[in-house]
Amino acid sequence: MQSVNEPFWKHKDLPEMTAKEWESLCDRCGRCCLNKIEDEEDGHFHYTNVACSLLDSHDCSCRVYEERLKLKTDCIELSPDSIDNTGWLPATCAYRLLSEGKELLWWHPLVSGDSDTVKEAGISICGKVVSEEHIHPDQLQDHIVDWI
Repeated sequence: MQSVNEPFWKHKDLPEMTAKEWESLCDRCGRCCLNKIEDEEDGHFHYTNVACSLLDSHDCSCRVYEERLKLKTDCIELSPDSIDNTGWLPATCAYRLLSEGKELLWWHPLVSGDSDTVKEAGISICGKVVSEEHIHPDQLQDHIVDWI
């Protein structure tokens, strides 16, 4: 039985969430906006410190969120229907965690009540990245990081 005070993510499946609830799952870490390299042999994704040109690297938000899908053809809109096909999402991502039946982590703003805990926990990419505008695609392999 559902507790009156139980948070929505504990009793709703991803497809049952309202648009506002869905959007609130994003912790604004910015990790999904990093360029990734997929290993063709094993399908593993390697993260780089090269961020989408639309990302504001100071507050880890998209500068043109509502227009991003028009401006960046490789930008992927997450939805409850597509979440299971997103192996590139970081293991810390709330969408991925919930789709895998796991709990949100202590630093997630919905759990902590504080948007700064994402930075305090070292999850945020703020201040750790360079914009893809400054990196040639052939140089991406030189920017693989292990802090994701």
